[in-house]
Amino acid sequence: MKDKPTVLYDVPGPRARRRNLLWTLLFLVGLAAVVWWVVASLADKNQLEWSKWAPFFTDPRVWETYILPALKNTVIAAALAMVIALPLGALLGILRLSDHRAVRGAAGTVVEFFRAIPVLILMLFANAAYSEFTDISPDTRPLYAVVTGLVLYNASVLAEVVRAGILALPAGQTDAAKAIGMRKGQIMLSVLLPQAVTAMLPALVSQLVVIVKDTALGGAMLGFSELLASVRPMSANYGANTIACFTVVAVIFVILNFALTTFASWLERRLRRGRKSTGAVVGARAVEDLATPGERPDTR
Repeated sequence: MKDKPTVLYDVPGPRARRRNLLWTLLFLVGLAAVVWWVVASLADKNQLEWSKWAPFFTDPRVWETYILPALKNTVIAAALAMVIALPLGALLGILRLSDHRAVRGAAGTVVEFFRAIPVLILMLFANAAYSEFTDISPDTRPLYAVVTGLVLYNASVLAEVVRAGILALPAGQTDAAKAIGMRKGQIMLSVLLPQAVTAMLPALVSQLVVIVKDTALGGAMLGFSELLASVRPMSANYGANTIACFTVVAVIFVILNFALTTFASWLERRLRRGRKSTGAVVGARAVEDLATPGERPDTR
């Protein structure tokens, strides 16, 4: 029986399947060779000795003194940046869609300006500004600078995500809302944003993962005590186990980001199920409540 072509591509034939299988095997062999070379190189330099990895499994002081406090600072900085950047980015994205040219231009200027500046420079500027114009303690100043830089940059990026998500909705959504007398603010908050959130969620999560990873910039340049900054004191106090320290920190970052993406995937599935299960029937009373005073439709 001949294979039926799909909408986007033809089903591969016997020769194509053999060729794909061959390329897959070659890739796996190449990947295995690279892994073997890395492991052999580490073994030759004595980086796989148990003595270099033992502190992470046998000495709780490594976790209590270095890793857990650094993880706490990373989570605090990332959480603060997310909580502030998400609503700020949504507000800027909505303002970029304003009918007023002045509002739209001001929001666009802010977004384009901070989106064009590297986040590390924003952190350095914020740290210098806090040092010059505020009385913030030098101990907590790096946290303020890291959060400020992350918020300014990521809010600008999230604003574009929100704007693109809203513009991607069919124009009929807005037209239908206007037909029942809803105001602009009601249309945005009650009709457009709830529908756009599901479509925007993958891009939003990707940007939140960037926030978690970019906290490491504060440790590298501002002395912020986050996960990456904990590698140097750990390796200094527990021998030349730099590779082991970096590996453990990398695994923790992977776990953090995996937990974030897993939660986002669950939330996306839940939102999609909620949209599918919600009936599309709106009663006359609900239409009257949504309509503006004086413009309520005649349901008699």
